[in-house]
Amino acid sequence: MNAIRIAMWSGPRNISTAMMRSFGSRPDCSVSDEPFYGAFLKHSGEPHPMAAETIADMDCEWDSVLATQSGQVPQGKPIWYQKHMPHHMIGHVDIGDMPDHIHAFLIRAPERVVASYRNKNELREPEALGFAQVRAYFEREADRIGAAPPVVDSEMILANPEAVLTKLCGSLGITWDPAMLRWNKGPHPTDGIWGAHWYDKVNASTGFGSSHGDLPELDGEYQKTADACRDDYDFMRQHAIVA
Repeated sequence: MNAIRIAMWSGPRNISTAMMRSFGSRPDCSVSDEPFYGAFLKHSGEPHPMAAETIADMDCEWDSVLATQSGQVPQGKPIWYQKHMPHHMIGHVDIGDMPDHIHAFLIRAPERVVASYRNKNELREPEALGFAQVRAYFEREADRIGAAPPVVDSEMILANPEAVLTKLCGSLGITWDPAMLRWNKGPHPTDGIWGAHWYDKVNASTGFGSSHGDLPELDGEYQKTADACRDDYDFMRQHAIVA
């Protein structure tokens, strides 16, 4: 039986690590944490926190990373969940080079993303949040398969994780496993080295948190950045799985 490789594409600060924790709680699933991040940092020169440490720790060559992610599944498990970010894909490798993956998309309201991201890194431009790149990848995959690929909205997951994840699993061709609702507190061995800076909240968790209510209020350039991402988010949200 061929392994099921799931490429989940999202922007940063999007409960993407919690989703990786969720799938990693399945005994039949291996996970990978942003395998192209080192290549992005090496070739972009972006001054992200822990950039030098990340580059030193990772395979930073596009073709080599692609070959690994398309190769043998770690631990020989039948499912491989891969956490990816399309705005990292600045080299010659992209979603079109992963035809053997099932591609899915994770989104979050831009106001929440901006409010979270600005606490962890300098936010200079909307492109750093990946909304336009996520939409572009979604449209390319929809054209390839002739249907809308799976989309999940972070807020809908937090409001009813079991219902939304059950439907997501069905759309990915895998069975629902209640183990996806809980995970061990603290860092996980599959986390990227950058988790020491970015993952404090998820490391303190043992499951999905509650939904967040009203959108945060933003000022000045931060609101302009969120506004610049709104059309792409609204486009993606119309395709999101509903509980």
